[in-house]
Amino acid sequence: MSSGNGNIDVGGLVKEDRVHRRVFVDPDIFELEMQRIFERAWVYVCHASQIPEPGDYVTTVMGRQPVICARHKDGQVYVLHNRCGHRGAIVCNRETGNTGKWFRCPYHGWSFETNGDLHAVPVRQGYGNDYDLGAETFGLVRAPHVAEYKGFTFASLDPNAPPFELPEQMRRCIDVVCERAPAGEIEVTGGVHKYEFHGNWKAQVENILDHYHPAFSHESTTTESGVQFARREGEESGTAIFDAQGGISEWDKAEIVTFAGGHGYQGPMPGADKARSGPVFDAYEKALLENNSPERVEEILASEFYHNAVFYPNMFIQLRALFIRVIRPIAVDHTEVRIYPIKLKGAPEEMFHKQIQFLNITHSAGSLIQTDDMEMFRRVQGGLQNSGADWVVLGRGRHMERPDLGGTRAPGTSELSMRAQYAAWRKYMSVPA
Repeated sequence: MSSGNGNIDVGGLVKEDRVHRRVFVDPDIFELEMQRIFERAWVYVCHASQIPEPGDYVTTVMGRQPVICARHKDGQVYVLHNRCGHRGAIVCNRETGNTGKWFRCPYHGWSFETNGDLHAVPVRQGYGNDYDLGAETFGLVRAPHVAEYKGFTFASLDPNAPPFELPEQMRRCIDVVCERAPAGEIEVTGGVHKYEFHGNWKAQVENILDHYHPAFSHESTTTESGVQFARREGEESGTAIFDAQGGISEWDKAEIVTFAGGHGYQGPMPGADKARSGPVFDAYEKALLENNSPERVEEILASEFYHNAVFYPNMFIQLRALFIRVIRPIAVDHTEVRIYPIKLKGAPEEMFHKQIQFLNITHSAGSLIQTDDMEMFRRVQGGLQNSGADWVVLGRGRHMERPDLGGTRAPGTSELSMRAQYAAWRKYMSVPA
């Protein structure tokens, strides 16, 4: 399937209602994606609450580039290439921690400030006057662009990247999460679920806003009456997968809204707006009332603005179960997914513990929901090796699209979100380095 990076007609691989199977199985296309999307676009790197104090850091990757997200003594978050300016070794080998004042390369002892500046070189006189060790390339080179919205931190490695901007409705997706916290802000804490699947990263991105699949992929998670288990504190029962007529029309009511750049969200799952109760939920409501009027608390608790939101290309938020999902492409047929629970600051601690229990049931590697999806991703990857047909069809609901909220809206079981994602994919991939 490989054709050489310079000979790929990217524009010809994506049409308005279908995508060529090569975008999932060609390793050369995957390498171009790493360069032209993940090392160029604004991608999510961390949440500010993960690195609250000077010296705190988390490590991640942007495409093929290992990076460090570090809190400097000036209070800012810097995204740094995780590469020693001397001999190129990985400097920070842990996923998270506090480095104190400096990062230190274990190979020859070069040390670096948490903003990337070179701090010290052992026996520096050995370099004489031949080198300007103050040059940026001798430090931990900084990502040229970093931006934050309510703690959600994004970066771009492209010096010519446009300013960071999210559509108003995508900012609203973040706002709604923060408004649910009695203290008005969230924390990303409580650990992380990590799992990998044998499939292309885009299969997971497609799946996030796919309300067509639950009635079939997740049928085994329901009772005999077709109702799923409860997913959060205060709920007595879960979602009815099928509606009363045995179809899936209820899912169409949870409409999809997409925007330029591949971003989008879907309306809430059927039944997500049911009243909740119980001792822990009542304590949470009381905590909300400490900082909000009764009318405002009623609005917050009733607001099921969305179920899932996609911040293309690599970060997703689920409102009902309250977690951040981050994808890390590894190879054309190998993807890592990380699930980070969102803690509502000021809410009862027991509520957060139960939330993590729910995530164990729904989105861990051995859960009732995510295992279904990973099996489908595996089957998609295997099926697309078959050359019996070259195109993946994504035309469902195309005739029902309509402009709305500065983007496009369609029924919940449409494939609008996939079409929007591949429009963004084609745009990124069509711009040479």
